[in-house]
Amino acid sequence: MFKKIQVVALMAGLLAGAVTSTVRAEEITLRIGSGHPPGVVYAGLMQSYFQTEVQKRVAERTEHTVNFVEGYSGSIVKVTEVLEGVQDGIIDIGGMCMCFEASNLPLHAFQVMLPFGTMDPTVSLKTAQDVYKQVPYLQNVFEEKFNQKLLSRIADGGYNLGTSFEWENLSDLKGQKIAGAGLNLNWLEYGGVTPVQSSLATAYTEMKTNVYEGWIMFPSAWVNLKLHEPGPFYTLIGFGSITWHGLTMNLDTFNELPEDVQEIIIEVGQDFEEQTGIVNKDRYAKDVDTLRELISVNEIDPAVREDWANSLADWPQKMAKELDAEGLPASEVLKLTLEAAEKNGYEWPVRYNIE
Repeated sequence: MFKKIQVVALMAGLLAGAVTSTVRAEEITLRIGSGHPPGVVYAGLMQSYFQTEVQKRVAERTEHTVNFVEGYSGSIVKVTEVLEGVQDGIIDIGGMCMCFEASNLPLHAFQVMLPFGTMDPTVSLKTAQDVYKQVPYLQNVFEEKFNQKLLSRIADGGYNLGTSFEWENLSDLKGQKIAGAGLNLNWLEYGGVTPVQSSLATAYTEMKTNVYEGWIMFPSAWVNLKLHEPGPFYTLIGFGSITWHGLTMNLDTFNELPEDVQEIIIEVGQDFEEQTGIVNKDRYAKDVDTLRELISVNEIDPAVREDWANSLADWPQKMAKELDAEGLPASEVLKLTLEAAEKNGYEWPVRYNIE
């Protein structure tokens, strides 16, 4: 375990050289990290919001202090290693994309199984919160199977398509290699596009060297990771904002903390969760405006979006059946997601049918 808690004796009430009261406090050091760089919005918020607020609130409301040892950009765990890294205590707190956990958390990418959903991260987050509330398995599995506590669900900015070439119709993408991560590769395959598994850590170099010609990606990465340089075309196709990242904490580490610090970490985790929706929504518009100044940003014809959604119409039911067969409540979760999105004001371009 890399966590270190130093016990420090704080002396108070000295009278004539005698100690009349002793308050014991702890200096807590936690390792926090992600495979993603801080240029990805949620990882940046881990630094600027989660860490800052934990330190501030612990200092203000307890006798303890918290220090963080940072491990972003894969410096401790790569994007595919965060779940196991937290489970084993290599890091105490980790931010991850469940897109890289197809075998361990196959159902937690449920919004990806319903593409062309809302592009509003706050609505995406509310939808996910509604579903998690109705299906306790989604929360409980982290503690029961992976020795960690889910502190936050994390909404992404809306996904679009950045490319090295201009396109207008789905047919223009035939034969082109486009990168994605995990299940969203199916968005490409069902649309007749050649999918390539990749990660943001290698995206710039791979785009630059023509390993692939595009990426399913939210605009913040196209700006912050300078993907606009090898990919000077960004098309607003509107695949949806997906809540499929998470912030988790090793359960042994959490249980060793003083109760007042535990309460603050849970509280900040909940606030951080809301911030991911709010900040990503605000950043989306700003980043698209930035891209308009740098490269060509194209608005897709709604008919093209509907055509692509129709090509995926049978996929959600297929995923539901496969995961149901594994003993997971997939059909229930996908039905609840469709309904929760509509309850939160979203109208699907193609209303998927889940039996």
